[in-house]
Amino acid sequence: MKILAVDDQQLVLMPLEKRLKDEGYEVRTTTQAEKAIEIFESFQPDLLIIDINMPNSNGLDIVRILRNEMKVETPIMVLSGNTDENLIVQGFELGIQDFMKKPLSLVEVCARVKRLIGHTESANPKTVGNSIIQNRCVGVVIPCYNEENRLKSAEFISFLEKTSGYHLCFVNDGSTDKTMLVLQELQKGREDYISIYNCPKNGGKAEAVRAGLLHLSKFEDLDYVGFLDADLSTDFKDFDDLVKTIETTDFQIVNGSRISRMGANIAKESARQIISMTINFIIVSILGMPFKDTQCGAKIMRKELIPIAFEKPFLTKWLFDVEIFMRMKKHFGKNKAQEIICEQPLKRWVHEDGSKLSMKDSLKIGFQLMSIYWSYNFGSSHKASKKNDVNHQVA
Repeated sequence: MKILAVDDQQLVLMPLEKRLKDEGYEVRTTTQAEKAIEIFESFQPDLLIIDINMPNSNGLDIVRILRNEMKVETPIMVLSGNTDENLIVQGFELGIQDFMKKPLSLVEVCARVKRLIGHTESANPKTVGNSIIQNRCVGVVIPCYNEENRLKSAEFISFLEKTSGYHLCFVNDGSTDKTMLVLQELQKGREDYISIYNCPKNGGKAEAVRAGLLHLSKFEDLDYVGFLDADLSTDFKDFDDLVKTIETTDFQIVNGSRISRMGANIAKESARQIISMTINFIIVSILGMPFKDTQCGAKIMRKELIPIAFEKPFLTKWLFDVEIFMRMKKHFGKNKAQEIICEQPLKRWVHEDGSKLSMKDSLKIGFQLMSIYWSYNFGSSHKASKKNDVNHQVA
């Protein structure tokens, strides 16, 4: 039995295609709605699975052509994040057999597929577990410098296997150990979900994150982008919570915050905590906005902000988070910036040994903060930024 699935987001189609193939169905997919009719005619599927909202086409227009013009009686299932009652009613009036709202589980999708067109005899009995088809796609940059012995590959793999809608971009920031080999092994067989951006020379975390996000800006099916530390001091459960906040609100940026409170596991060294509090006091004074923590390495934002926040190189290697918020303030104005930025407390944050921030870099923080303050308030920050002449390569 054959199934055609149409959705504009490849990260949605890939887990759906794999699961349906494991169930024994022959599957074709396309992200180009305008080609759906052509593929339908040549493939002659037993079931059409289609999204409603797509950039160049309304899924119901395709249903209308199939039902009213071509008189096709093939069962049609709609998977969509659109819950407009009028559209749903319109879909059933046009002759769809089922409507499922994203996010939804692949187990449920398969159960409904079997109800519509029956079981296959070639299902893979080894298929286990469940994944969720999301209504959004997220790109995450993970900067890596000499992470050969610290990168938690098993945790990254586990997350991708259990969670759909994510693409991880690992940026190798001129590592001198075997980090690149570790990343290539991690990527093997997962090229659709993992990309590697290679910087031949070490440029610091700021440039690594910037390069990775500029790379992800070319991915058409991403709704949100963000970054996460390679040591997973902020875990994926907390990061996914940041994503849930931004997709269910009008916030443009959701910033993870390491606020110590009851019910949260926020583990910092005492000396580091005192230094962090002092630095944060200076940062809040410079920004003029009441942040509790700007420096947590977990942030998510709408993809449209990339040109505003990352087009120009940063002044500093480590305080680029402050510069991101300064750029938001400068672009939107202080009041609007405070409305669109959400600071969300984490449930867990654990300091991992092996920090790349040296004592020499730490001593420079005060001067760098003053440089940021002066440049963004009295100078031209882009003139102060020096173009990075390192050639970057995507693996």
